[in-house]
Amino acid sequence: MGPDLSVRRLTTIVAADAAGYSRLVRADEDGTLAALQAHRAELIDPQIAAHGGRIVNTAGDGLLLEFPSVVDALRFALTVQRGMRARNAGMPQDRRIEFRIGVNVGDVASVGDDLLGDGVNVAARIEALADPGGVCLSRTARDQVRDRKEFALEDLGELEVKNIERPVRVFRLKVDGTGAEPKPPRTALAARLRGAAEPLRVCRRLPLLSRMEPHEQDDEQVLP
Repeated sequence: MGPDLSVRRLTTIVAADAAGYSRLVRADEDGTLAALQAHRAELIDPQIAAHGGRIVNTAGDGLLLEFPSVVDALRFALTVQRGMRARNAGMPQDRRIEFRIGVNVGDVASVGDDLLGDGVNVAARIEALADPGGVCLSRTARDQVRDRKEFALEDLGELEVKNIERPVRVFRLKVDGTGAEPKPPRTALAARLRGAAEPLRVCRRLPLLSRMEPHEQDDEQVLP
């Protein structure tokens, strides 16, 4: 008997992974794993909690996260990406761990602590479009923050992505943008959640995220 998919909800989903992770592991497995664990323990995991998020699923370098709102998700993403720049300062370019982050608002099925469905898949596909150290979000996510001056966004147009039938409107969050600095997390809300253009054909290989396709070798982008 398969999982019960009858419990559904609309939520903010964040997918993240380390760009070029396979290459980094091949070059220095012990050093890469130690650095990834340090980034998680000292920056990423504390910021997930501070912004009211939770870890849904992990696989190697990949993270699937849930946040109570797009505002919280984007504040988390900006804080992490800016924090990673500081942590990578002075490191050789080929030894830096740089994350890509994708944000989507979508309908999901809740199976225990896991999330399944198209909303998760879209988040992962959007994440694959982000530059190393960058953040991309879907139109449904953008619509929740379009009037907030703290987030500077660039419209990338409608993109066709692998295994998603319809084109997806994608926006890039400017990590060095003209928006104001992210505001401090809303600790009360965080505590509550912890308790409770022409289409462009794009295809990238993705990490394993919430029962999706197996993690493959380094990322590729194919443009006609």
